[in-house]
Amino acid sequence: MELVLDRLTKQYGPKIAVDRVSARLRPGVYGLLGANGAGKTTIMRMICGILRPSSGEISLDGRSIAELGGEYRARLGYLPQDFGYYPEFTALDFMEYMAALKGVDARAARARSLELLDRVGLAGEEHRRIRTFSGGMKQRLGIAQAVLNDPDVLVLDEPTAGLDPKERVRFRNLIAGFATDKIVLLSTHIVSDVEYIADSILMMRAGSFIMQGSPAEVVRGVKGMVWEARVPVRKADELASRVPVVNVHHDGDGMATVRFLSSEPHVAELSAVPVAPTLEDLYLHVFDESGAEHTGAAVPVTAVEGQRCSRRRGVHFGGGRHA
Repeated sequence: MELVLDRLTKQYGPKIAVDRVSARLRPGVYGLLGANGAGKTTIMRMICGILRPSSGEISLDGRSIAELGGEYRARLGYLPQDFGYYPEFTALDFMEYMAALKGVDARAARARSLELLDRVGLAGEEHRRIRTFSGGMKQRLGIAQAVLNDPDVLVLDEPTAGLDPKERVRFRNLIAGFATDKIVLLSTHIVSDVEYIADSILMMRAGSFIMQGSPAEVVRGVKGMVWEARVPVRKADELASRVPVVNVHHDGDGMATVRFLSSEPHVAELSAVPVAPTLEDLYLHVFDESGAEHTGAAVPVTAVEGQRCSRRRGVHFGGGRHA
């Protein structure tokens, strides 16, 4: 199975939201990263057929998704940033309603719905009205509905928004198990979630992919630039005015451990030690705190279009395709 984006472009008047993006996606988890306005949601909506490209094409196994029509939609699962629901529906009502819309066999719909509600930690809540749910519970319900039809292509826009740390771990395990033979594309502002779960990273800036590769491959762009130093707390603020600071840990004795990015030799004066880079370090290097492009040294693009993704073990959703 292969989903191909071929010179995909979306333009609104003079504004180009997505600019000739190309990629080959095979089964695995793809983390889509970029600042607000980079084009992430626009790409996802085009993949889901909600938006039509201004030019370029999306194809699945050699056939245009426009040509596939309903056949493609039957193989697709989607969680938008803000998914719609009827507040007076119970969780089970909603799942069965979505199952009908997705063409899930009516005889299997209830069992499949209850199974997925259990998988996302909503067992025992199936008869509660959605309007009484917390934000995290609603998000888990959205994840459950996205996989009702056991999709081949799963698109998740900010799926961990509103989830607490325990719920995020559950989500990562679920997706890791689900993605063994599926194409999963997810975006999130929680970079550590992507680093943990993704087989491949797609980083966007100004409507284009600027990096593609495994987490280990793309972070090589900041190798030798990530440091930690233990300094007086007052010096931590001074350091933040000179270099991008990833985080500051106050040690409680008037000292702080500062993780920062720098390619300059002045780090020696701080007795800083080099540390292994993470995806968050890379993200901070490429974008400043406001989400604007960083003006420092360029990070080389890792071109690995069509790479074979590794398979991560996890909790399996279970259930075959229902049609």
